[in-house]
Amino acid sequence: MPRSALRVLAAVLGALTLVVGCGGGDGGSGKGRRPAGAHATIRVPADAPTISDAVSLARPGDLVLVAAGVYHESVRMDTARVTLRGESRDKVVIDGRLQQPNGIVVSAPGVAVENLTVENNTQNGVLVTGSAKAAAGLPGRSGGYDTGDEPVTFLKSFLVSYVTATRNGLYGIYAFSAQNGVIEHSYASGGADSGIYVGQCKPCRIVVRDNVAELNAVGYEGTNAGGDMYVVGNRLVGNRVGLTTNSDHQEKLLPQQHAVIAGNLIAANQQTATPLQADGGWGIGIGVDGGSDNRFTRNRIADNSNAGLVITATADIPPVGNQIVANTFTGNGVDIGWTFPTATRGQGNCLRGNDLRTTAPARLATTASCPLPTKSLSPSGSWARATPPGGIPFTEIAAPAPQPQFPNAVTTGATDVPAVPALPKTAGIRLPPASLLAAHARVRTS
Repeated sequence: MPRSALRVLAAVLGALTLVVGCGGGDGGSGKGRRPAGAHATIRVPADAPTISDAVSLARPGDLVLVAAGVYHESVRMDTARVTLRGESRDKVVIDGRLQQPNGIVVSAPGVAVENLTVENNTQNGVLVTGSAKAAAGLPGRSGGYDTGDEPVTFLKSFLVSYVTATRNGLYGIYAFSAQNGVIEHSYASGGADSGIYVGQCKPCRIVVRDNVAELNAVGYEGTNAGGDMYVVGNRLVGNRVGLTTNSDHQEKLLPQQHAVIAGNLIAANQQTATPLQADGGWGIGIGVDGGSDNRFTRNRIADNSNAGLVITATADIPPVGNQIVANTFTGNGVDIGWTFPTATRGQGNCLRGNDLRTTAPARLATTASCPLPTKSLSPSGSWARATPPGGIPFTEIAAPAPQPQFPNAVTTGATDVPAVPALPKTAGIRLPPASLLAAHARVRTS
């Protein structure tokens, strides 16, 4: 959990009066029955009165199928290879009522969470983690979850699909200390830090694809997340910042490196009716803060008022070897800006084949053309930047539009989550249209 998240959380907790032990609780009450069979479908409320009760009855390979309703509980999934699915994405709602930190906590491998809505949690909508401290909500001695000397423990394999996460105090969908997973076809809004977050994994082998993230402080954030880390085909429009990939001492596995950001629409990220981001980011499409060896290709980066793509250093961690290749930039304050206000400088960052108009410093397309030697110092520039305006509480974010349903949610059995997901072939990812995933978004591009 980086510094920005900690400050957001402190503000949230200071503004809310929390009630311990909301309805439903964690782990279930032991009520209900599991239907006979090797791989059962446990229906809520027909077989078990709450989702937590049904999950506590489930065995590996089971499906927990939830009928329409509003469920005031925090669901902990600690049995491997269980699928949790709503019958209706918009009508199955896990509502934290601002009285619990997490809507769903996944701490077992092979779990799938599908076709439901999580909202109004003080921290996260869906948390997927191999960290016992994170699952328990216990920060380490420096504020992050895993800041001691013990080795990182990963959750191996997960799927979050067709999930709506809205109005949560930190992250909508949060994968931390997890590997071998997919976050897809989901929607995140009202994340007071980020709509979708992947942190502390190396190699990640995680795919974030075909999601809509809008009206968050940051649409997607990847902190110390790299190694087969793919963010592809997402709509990151109408946040304060569209996407960040960064290194942070508050988490392990420094530095962030080796992510592919491809085929995304990253536009109009200067919405005022959004939670105020603690680090003050505003009007930026992509921010690279101490991240290295990342590849940004065939993204459409448009109408971000301060900058389309910014590369800078974080504390003592330089950004090294990032490649910006074959992207389209239009209508940004400055298309690409590199800035190193301290002694820490970037190295070997380069551009090739982009459709762009302005850079800071000028002529980067010529002076920093790919390939570059790894130790080649990146120049630093400056440009006019607007002061971030005030935001609104995450609880006041507009309700999302109806979202696409998981196909045949009631008749399809449990989902078999692969041990390692199929990773995208970057060469096959194309530049997205400006209308990418627009039908189900609140914020439209011009």
